[in-house]
Amino acid sequence: MYYTSAPGDEHRLAQQALAAGFTSIVAVGGDGTCSRIADAIVRAGSTCSLAVVPCGTGNDFAKTIGLSDKSSDWIADLIPRAVPARIDVGRADGHHFLNSCGFGFDASVLEASNNVRFLKGDAVYIYSALRQLFSYRGIKVSSTDLAGVTDHRMLMVTVSNGKSLGGAFQIAPRASVSDGKLDVCFISDTNAFNRMRLFAAALRGKHIGMPGVVATTAARLSLLFEATPTMEMDGELRVARDPSVELTCLPGALSVIGAPSSTS
Repeated sequence: MYYTSAPGDEHRLAQQALAAGFTSIVAVGGDGTCSRIADAIVRAGSTCSLAVVPCGTGNDFAKTIGLSDKSSDWIADLIPRAVPARIDVGRADGHHFLNSCGFGFDASVLEASNNVRFLKGDAVYIYSALRQLFSYRGIKVSSTDLAGVTDHRMLMVTVSNGKSLGGAFQIAPRASVSDGKLDVCFISDTNAFNRMRLFAAALRGKHIGMPGVVATTAARLSLLFEATPTMEMDGELRVARDPSVELTCLPGALSVIGAPSSTS
C-alpha cells in the first residue's frame, strides 16, 4: 500500500506503481485523487486498471463506475474477479479529467466550498451553491465550434464525461463515458428567480431544455473567455494557461474496475 505525503502526491505514487508493473490501482479518496492517478495512467499509455474506495466529498467518479454506495470489503472482493472496462477521458488545457471540467459558477462554488468545514458529502456543494447563487456575476465566453454559442455572459459552462457534478447535481444526465464525446452545457446568466429554478432543476437533471440552456455533445471544442479563466476539474481548481481553452475527448483511454453495467 502506498500513502500520500502531500497534496498531489498521488501522481508520483501512481508512476511508481506503474513502473513496478502493477496491473490495477485502487484509489482510496475522492475525485481529485482518482483524477491524478488516472492522469499518470493515461500519460503512460498503460493498461493498468483504476478502481476507487470513495472517501471524498462528491465522489462523482465513484458514482460513474457504480462504487459510491459500496463498502470497502465489497470493492476488495470485486477487484480480483472483475472484467475491466474501457472508459473515455477528457483533456482540458493539457490536463486529463474523469468526470467534469467547469467554468464560471461551478468554479466559484468549488472555491467557496473549500472553506466549508461543518458539512459533509453532497451538502457541502449544495450549501456553497446556494450562497453563491445570488452574488455570482457570470462570465463571458464563446465557442466557434458550437452553433448558437455566441460571445455573451454565461452563468456557467460545464464539459462533462460523467453525469453528476458536486455529488448532488445531474448536470449532464445524458452523458456516457463510452460514447467518445463530451457533454457540453452552456447556461446563460439570468435573474435571481430563474437562477433558483435552474438550481432546483439541475439537482434532478431537468434543466436540459429550459430557456437559456444549450446542451450538446462534442469530441473536441475550443472555448474563448474574456480573461484567463479559473476552472473546476474533477473537484479541484486550476487556472488556465490563457483565455482560450481546448477540450478533447480521448475515447477508451482508461481501464476501470467498476460495478457490472455501470460504465455505459
